[in-house]
Amino acid sequence: MYIKRVDGPRAVTLEDGTVLTLADLPPKDTKRWVASRKAVVIQAVESGLLSKKAALERYALSDEEFDLWQTAVEKHGLNALKVTSLQKYRQL
Repeated sequence: MYIKRVDGPRAVTLEDGTVLTLADLPPKDTKRWVASRKAVVIQAVESGLLSKKAALERYALSDEEFDLWQTAVEKHGLNALKVTSLQKYRQL
């Protein structure tokens, strides 16, 4: 059995003590972005598991879309990623 060589770490420990691995990331062909999937991608980039460039390529995201997710989390927390909360948090 061979382990595929990857750039960067295979796993990182988050601030709350949980371990985030490449296997925890959403599939590359994800079309439906729920808040929990967005949060995992943002955590992966912020913790250094995945570079921003790699995340954008892997999930075919635009810079603007990813930056909106990241800004929403920084300003309002993970609940801001929910589609039903978008209008509420954009007005603030």
